[in-house]
Amino acid sequence: MFAQIVVPLSIGLCIFLTGMKVMELALHQWAGSFLTGLVERFTRTPLRGLLIGTGITAALQSSSAITVITIGLVNAGIMTFPKTLGIILGTNIGTCITTELIGLNLTKLAWPLLTVSGTVWLGTLAASGSARSFRLRRFLHHVRSLSLAVCGFAAVMLGVEVMQTIVPALQTRGLFGWFVEQAQRSVLWGVIAGAVLTAIIHSSAATIAMTMGLAAVEAIPVELGIAIVLGANVGTCVTALIAGIGGSRSGQFVAWSHIALNVGGALLFLPLLPLLHQASALLSANPSGQIAHAQTIFNIVCSLLALPICYLPALQRLGRES
Repeated sequence: MFAQIVVPLSIGLCIFLTGMKVMELALHQWAGSFLTGLVERFTRTPLRGLLIGTGITAALQSSSAITVITIGLVNAGIMTFPKTLGIILGTNIGTCITTELIGLNLTKLAWPLLTVSGTVWLGTLAASGSARSFRLRRFLHHVRSLSLAVCGFAAVMLGVEVMQTIVPALQTRGLFGWFVEQAQRSVLWGVIAGAVLTAIIHSSAATIAMTMGLAAVEAIPVELGIAIVLGANVGTCVTALIAGIGGSRSGQFVAWSHIALNVGGALLFLPLLPLLHQASALLSANPSGQIAHAQTIFNIVCSLLALPICYLPALQRLGRES
């Protein structure tokens, strides 16, 4: 069991998380300061905040990072709590880009992407040392950052491919079969599993990627995979909760609004899980693609439903009083 399941899973997860972090840092280096400036300037209304939150999360590929940054800005007094509401809604939408890309089943392109982007990165790194023109150095900086981001994405795909190798071993284990059987009786098992795993590894994308890999080879049914996705959205709240500890009252409000959105959304969609499955099936016949689409539908619907609530005068007063 250790050699067939634990080792490949650990290696694949490490490669995946490393790729996510490399992609996040490269994109932040490329446009982080510019996007942070946008957040501070264009969040006067929840709708604007939602659009900015969606864009910056899609660009930096980390909803947790944006949430933590937002809590930090509020704790520092740079932003007020009401301005963060739209950003929190937008981060959930922007994070769907990763799962949608994974759902395209690009794992076969992982090595070619890694080779090409790595070569470009090394080339621009070598060329930047001899570049005298400021414009040329700036251009090389952009190319180097973007090529490093592609390296990170290729590592994400490679990690998914490694994690998929554990599926045959899982299928031969009675415990895994028992879990699938129990989860088919009550999808609550899947929600709990997704929440716990995400809370442990602090990455909903990694949890969802593993789930998509299992569904792709029909190790688990799609409906169970969608239940795990709902749980993953709940588990990702742990990062926001930790970031809010010891901060200002407004910073804690930001963390709890993030928790309310994800937990409330999961409770809302749990009875509607078959409908969510049907809706995602209309968009894709591929099991992993269906899970990715279900994640996107879930986050968009939850954010749009919560958007009018952000305009309530009580929340605006809450922000001023805190």
